[in-house]
Amino acid sequence: VPWEPVSASDYPPIPAELRDRIQNEPWAQVLGIQYLDLRRGYCRVSLKLQPHMVNFQGRPHGGVIFTLADVAFGAACNSHGEDYVGLNIAISYLAAVKPDSTLIAEGRVAKQGRQAGFYEVEVSAEDGTRVALVHCVAHRLPR
Repeated sequence: VPWEPVSASDYPPIPAELRDRIQNEPWAQVLGIQYLDLRRGYCRVSLKLQPHMVNFQGRPHGGVIFTLADVAFGAACNSHGEDYVGLNIAISYLAAVKPDSTLIAEGRVAKQGRQAGFYEVEVSAEDGTRVALVHCVAHRLPR
């Protein structure tokens, strides 16, 4: 099934206090990740790659791409107002990009249950190159 672009209007807004809590995550801030959109079950983030984010080949490190996808996933699954943690994340790298690229990760809910949520994240470069596809499973923490 081809990846269908979504409109932010397809996902309802979340309360401001929850948005602030998610967007003020220290790890994302240290990396320079920018939140472009955050709604219930949906998150779009970006990262301008820096020289220290490359591997020994001079290409963007897979861990940086994974981290950007994980931030989008974590924000999307926790945007429901319940505390979720990642249970499983599987990433497929599709293309290498230039080391000075800006990456965009778009995460969205595929199915949200009472205890588990299933999410898809696509990472792309600013020119539209699909960099990675990520399948994620979240587990709701007990209250």
